[in-house]
Amino acid sequence: MRYSEDDLSIKVMDGAAECRASMGSKGVLWVNVDGLHDLQLIQSFGEQFGIHPLVLEDICNTTQRPKVEDYGEYLYVVLKMVDYDEARQAIDIEQVSLILMDKCVLTFQEKPGDVFDPVRERLRLSKGLIRKAGADYLAYALLDSVVDRYFLLLEKISDEIEALEEEILETAGGKSIQKLNALKRDMIFLRKTAWPLREILSGLERGKSSLIASDTSIYLRDLYDHAIQIIDSVETLRDILSGMLDIYLSSVSNRMNEVMKVLTIIATVFIPLTFIAGIYGMNFAYMPELEIPWAYPVVLGVMGGIAGAMVLYFRKKKWL
Repeated sequence: MRYSEDDLSIKVMDGAAECRASMGSKGVLWVNVDGLHDLQLIQSFGEQFGIHPLVLEDICNTTQRPKVEDYGEYLYVVLKMVDYDEARQAIDIEQVSLILMDKCVLTFQEKPGDVFDPVRERLRLSKGLIRKAGADYLAYALLDSVVDRYFLLLEKISDEIEALEEEILETAGGKSIQKLNALKRDMIFLRKTAWPLREILSGLERGKSSLIASDTSIYLRDLYDHAIQIIDSVETLRDILSGMLDIYLSSVSNRMNEVMKVLTIIATVFIPLTFIAGIYGMNFAYMPELEIPWAYPVVLGVMGGIAGAMVLYFRKKKWL
């Protein structure tokens, strides 16, 4: 995409040389590369735009830690782009590399599909300052789209945590603890990506690069505040998940205690009954009650009365 305040053109380029030829034109050039499997293509971008080989290596290394580096003629930013996959109900994470040059921004992604559609829409409709500002504002807008997606993802996770909390309180089962562990792993990963994001934005906002205008630094400062909010939200959700694990263990323990209480009460009620039955089960020849015709129903009545009296006593003590 090459744009100025009065003009916008969108084109699929054949290679890095054609992209480099468009760089000298009027306005700002944004080149987005989908897919990092073509090493020759990445190498050609390095040759055409004067990108250091170490930067090209970092672009292809998708396990790179988020960071920002100033190479004088350009700034290199690598960060994690997150999204929520509704089909898999899981977090989709992708590495994005951004190179900011004078009147040019290069972005390298692992695969097609990203969170930059709002930026493209603003460019098409000429909304806000984006068509009037330079390449540094475009870089800010792209970073802002990535940061905003973190808020949407955290909102999704927060909804899942609320649903899981209700599930644990109602029925604490094996599936609940599996979901809880999965969410804890997701929050650990988000924490690892959110903290470096703060460092990146702090470095861009406080840096002395000539590629970033003073007017854009104000927006980067606001973006830095958003990163702080993301970190606070991640830490809060992690604390909630840790507390939910305690709730789960307490719920399981309480259920076990309820079962043991019922079994104990049943055993306690039957102890005196078993004692009476044991006495009359002894094989003695002379037991006066054996010769009384109504002795059997009397003994059963006594046993029933004892059991009923014990149940009433337990209810009075609120053990039942």
